[in-house]
Amino acid sequence: MKQLKTLVAAAAVMALAGGAQAQTRGVSDTEIVIGGAHDLSGVFAAISTPAVNGANLYFDALNAEGGVHGRTIRYIVEDHGYQLPRATQAFNKLIERDRVFFMLSNLGTPHNVTHYPLMERRQVPNLFPLTAARQVLPEPPGMNFALIGTYHQEMIEGLRYLQAERGIERVCSMYLPTDFGEEIFEGTRDGAELLGLELVDQTTHSPNEQDFVGALTRLRSAGCDAVTLALGIRATITVYVTAQRLGWTDAVFMVSSAGFHEAVAGVPGGATEGLFAAASWVDLQARQDEPAIADFVERYRARYNEQPGGFGMLGYASARIIHQALEAAGRDLTLESFMEGMYSIDFFDDLLDVQISFSPDDHRGSNIITISTVEDGVWQLVERL
Repeated sequence: MKQLKTLVAAAAVMALAGGAQAQTRGVSDTEIVIGGAHDLSGVFAAISTPAVNGANLYFDALNAEGGVHGRTIRYIVEDHGYQLPRATQAFNKLIERDRVFFMLSNLGTPHNVTHYPLMERRQVPNLFPLTAARQVLPEPPGMNFALIGTYHQEMIEGLRYLQAERGIERVCSMYLPTDFGEEIFEGTRDGAELLGLELVDQTTHSPNEQDFVGALTRLRSAGCDAVTLALGIRATITVYVTAQRLGWTDAVFMVSSAGFHEAVAGVPGGATEGLFAAASWVDLQARQDEPAIADFVERYRARYNEQPGGFGMLGYASARIIHQALEAAGRDLTLESFMEGMYSIDFFDDLLDVQISFSPDDHRGSNIITISTVEDGVWQLVERL
């Protein structure tokens, strides 16, 4: 009887070991399920939609070739419209009902930060959120990974460049009073203090605001010679165009990576010429002759019947990195093996034009800051910091 109990116990241990793979959430013998909480209908839809398209373009091609170690990837995307209550519904569905393995490219600073406790509780990694806020990599970073630098550092380095090249002295900021906007304002404030600039004034705005004449008149009267912007895509364009129409052409306006969008650069009639951006990658519009860019553009246009932009490229690049990590993790895919796979990433990304690497001590893929300006309807790189 004692020998029988020993055999039964040994069999139970073996069963548990064999069933470990089945217990890895979001992973079956044939599929890996991942999720994304996006803004497909709100003020940042112009960022989320192409990013999702870019990721799916890569995943679909990968799945057509058999996937990763015999598993295809299914990317489930929920729309929160940049509304926090809807984001809560999206995160709960993806994590609790769909039981995703990890979250990819969730959009929005408050939308990510608010749901960290849920992701941590369920052991769901949060990869490459579409926000450059410092909060997306808490200390310690845990299972969170960021692809690009921070809004805070973008603003500091952007102001440093404008001080050296344009001689700015008096700085202002226009921003959404959200975690996203506050992060950019804090970068503006801290950059001004670090560089000996004067922070003169700031204005806050609602996500759907369309009339900025009063705010611009106020900032112009305050004597600003540089204005940082943390607004939606349409509002960013409206602010800059309105400033030009008011005749305020001697001030420099600068966006972060959140405004580093082809729609901002390509306004008809060159209405945004001279606008600056401090971001964390190099835009693709001025690099169409590079082989990697040309290939990506051709396949994106064939799939979606439209010209891709920077955030489509960002989504595609993110999916490609995920593929590398899953390959390195091996067939026996667990949370632990996937984390080790992430730490194996170290390469020059020919799409983003930056070096990408991760380690247990550094969960940020790139710390490069790029400075670009709108020339002839596209973002032209002027400095790499």
